[in-house]
Amino acid sequence: MSLINYMVWAADPDLAEFWGLTIRWYGLLFASGFLISQQILFRVFRAEGHQESDVETLTVYMVIATILGARLGHVFFYEPARYLSNPIDILKIWEGGLASHGAAFGILFALFLYSNYNIRLFKGTFQKHLRPGQSFLWVVDRIVIVVALTGALIRFGNFMNSEIEGLPTESDYGVIFAWNAKDAILSSSPSIEEVEVSSDTDRASVESISDEYRPVTFTITFKNANYPEEEIRYLLEDRVKSLFTNYQSIRKHIYEPAGTPLDYTLTQDRGAYIAEVNTYGIPRHPAQLYESATTFLTFLFLLFLWYRMREKTPEGLLLGLFLIINFGLRFVHEYFKENQVEFEDDLLLNMGQWLSIPLILAGIYLLIQVGRRSKKHANQ
Repeated sequence: MSLINYMVWAADPDLAEFWGLTIRWYGLLFASGFLISQQILFRVFRAEGHQESDVETLTVYMVIATILGARLGHVFFYEPARYLSNPIDILKIWEGGLASHGAAFGILFALFLYSNYNIRLFKGTFQKHLRPGQSFLWVVDRIVIVVALTGALIRFGNFMNSEIEGLPTESDYGVIFAWNAKDAILSSSPSIEEVEVSSDTDRASVESISDEYRPVTFTITFKNANYPEEEIRYLLEDRVKSLFTNYQSIRKHIYEPAGTPLDYTLTQDRGAYIAEVNTYGIPRHPAQLYESATTFLTFLFLLFLWYRMREKTPEGLLLGLFLIINFGLRFVHEYFKENQVEFEDDLLLNMGQWLSIPLILAGIYLLIQVGRRSKKHANQ
């Protein structure tokens, strides 16, 4: 993506379908994060003389803690009234609603259990059991390395889902998230074969109705089934126009002037009608990509530090750095993102920023403690 031009993003969130089961990009990237993280942890544990079987146990803790923590975090931090009035909806994770801050708290709690207890769910036992050489801080220091990697993949999955988008850039820079409009048009009539969305650079060079809007073109291909031209024109002028102007999920990304005829041309190619609909998109900050990129860089930085120090890594150093860098950047990223729920509009800072503050402070405290221990050790 050019830094001076907008781009249109209308990728299908679904990757493929097998035997009635839909594979989504988000789910694939989420799962890949855990699988890749497990392989990295195998190498870390081997390098420091620990059993690979511990990583397998740790992976189970991490998967459960991430999903439960992220879900409950969203429920209690963002929409408690909705979910407490309909508790069964808490289980409907496929409908969306995961909070990274909730995942952070869930993971820390799960790693405390891992480091101090031997839990056998299927046998129903819960016993105090310290793992030699694997204190709580030792484990968390290694885990945050791969948590950063998984977080980067999850945020890229949000981009593939066209969700958690940023605020309008009001400039030529940004991403127009057009999937909702494209999918709505495809679903609006069985006569539609295909819909493509593209930026219209020719119109952009000579036409601009506002700093907030940029020209886009929807190319709608109809099935070659002898549909009457007047029927297709009615579909465009009534249904497509209505989709652009009446649905908030589309209007936040596509601007179609109300009270004016739809601007389109209709042609035929080998008997099939093709409509080119000229309208406008709203470029937004690709906040998911900002967060994905910075979190991936955090992963590389933490991995580099561990590689240089390995077993000599001061306990709490990597966790402290992760909390400060990751949630410090999250605090900044929130300025480019839309609030998730309405009550945040009345807050000085949004919920993501308020939740980041104690984690940043915890990171600062950890680094101070690491510095004190290092100074004490140097004076002995």
